[in-house]
Amino acid sequence: MSPTGMSRTGPPPSTGRRHTFRSVAPVLALCWLAVFFDGMDVNVYGAVMPHMLDDPGLGLTPGAAGAIGSWTTLGMLIGALGTGTLTDWLGRRPVLVVSVLVFSAGSAVCALAGAPGPFGAGRFFAGLGLGGLMPLCLSMVMEFAPPRRAALATGLLMTSYHAGGMFATGLGLTLAPALGWRWVFWAGVLPAVVAAPLLLRLLPESPGVLLAKGRTAEAEAVADRYGMARPAPADAPAQGAKGRLAAVLALFRPGVRLATPLLWLASFCGLLLVYGVSTWLPQMMRASGYGLTSSVSFLLIINAGGIAGMLIAGRIADRYGPVRVSALWFLLTAAGALLLGARLPLGVTYVVVAVTGVWLFSAQVMVYAAANRVYPAAERATGLGWVTGIGRTGAVAGPWLGGTLAATAHDQLGFTAFALAGLLGALAIGSVPLARRLGRRPVTASLPEAAGAEP
Repeated sequence: MSPTGMSRTGPPPSTGRRHTFRSVAPVLALCWLAVFFDGMDVNVYGAVMPHMLDDPGLGLTPGAAGAIGSWTTLGMLIGALGTGTLTDWLGRRPVLVVSVLVFSAGSAVCALAGAPGPFGAGRFFAGLGLGGLMPLCLSMVMEFAPPRRAALATGLLMTSYHAGGMFATGLGLTLAPALGWRWVFWAGVLPAVVAAPLLLRLLPESPGVLLAKGRTAEAEAVADRYGMARPAPADAPAQGAKGRLAAVLALFRPGVRLATPLLWLASFCGLLLVYGVSTWLPQMMRASGYGLTSSVSFLLIINAGGIAGMLIAGRIADRYGPVRVSALWFLLTAAGALLLGARLPLGVTYVVVAVTGVWLFSAQVMVYAAANRVYPAAERATGLGWVTGIGRTGAVAGPWLGGTLAATAHDQLGFTAFALAGLLGALAIGSVPLARRLGRRPVTASLPEAAGAEP
């Protein structure tokens, strides 16, 4: 088993094409586009929230705003848990296209809503699609990525999330003041028009899924086209209802049963930070005394730092392991959150926000890269689905926590809460190697341990 978790024991590709980033660039680019729109949709709420709170016709209060943010992530939790399992049965491509269509429809509902209730329903519906999209794109990129470059490929993929977040912030700074916040949500319908047709036409199906469905010739043709090793039976997810149940139970087999809940806890902390900060950073900074334009600009800056962080973390993690990088990044995020709670000069604050973005977002992404090394190829989609799905409870808690503190005029306590989440995340992900050693079963060739790979 390779360090990416994908078996390399199958016959070599008949074309002799090398498996490089260039050979799989079309797949990476399509997944990058899908996650770009994911980042745009997730961040758009925080980017326009100050405008929505100032809109008397909507009647949105800080408490309701926090609750709506949690409804979004509750939908994402359900979407991640459901699609992480369904995709091995139905296929990656059709479920991914449906996910894009669903969150685009939810954005349209938000643009039409005239009260917090319908708006929240639209955000919940959008969350269902958003929750399914991320584990699907992660599993596709990890399957197609070149050997020993899974962490870097994951980081490259997630730069799109922050590019989408920056685009959403740009819409919040330009479109919302000129035309109103509703037009920003109308922009969220673009994925259905742009991304869905491209994914349906150009994205290949997973070779492992094709092999599991008995479509061996198609699986080998896809692998050959992209220079990959042809999939072996160990790479194929189990089929049928019994196979779906077995895939979930395999997350608690000896060797990973102690690591699984730690990955869930680390994902909880990471997503609490990601969604709590994405939703409430502008309002928290505004409450700290910064102007409205500066407060929204901080969201742009932190996402720019996130893009740099993905590239840095991915390269370092491929060399030293994603667990080490994730734990360190969580600790640095905690330090950055504490610094943001202090009233610093504007220029210094911009620098702190940027470097905190470098650490905050990639700390969470390296949790996914660690999960890729914990779970073998046949369990990857299910394992990632549950890591992201259970982690969505943190994404529910983050916006709710920010809204609760804002409603009681304790906005600045959010920085302390986020620092504590960073410390807990570091402890959880840092304990994964120990948990694997304590629960390891005898080595077999079908498991990541056979290659001596540690997260």
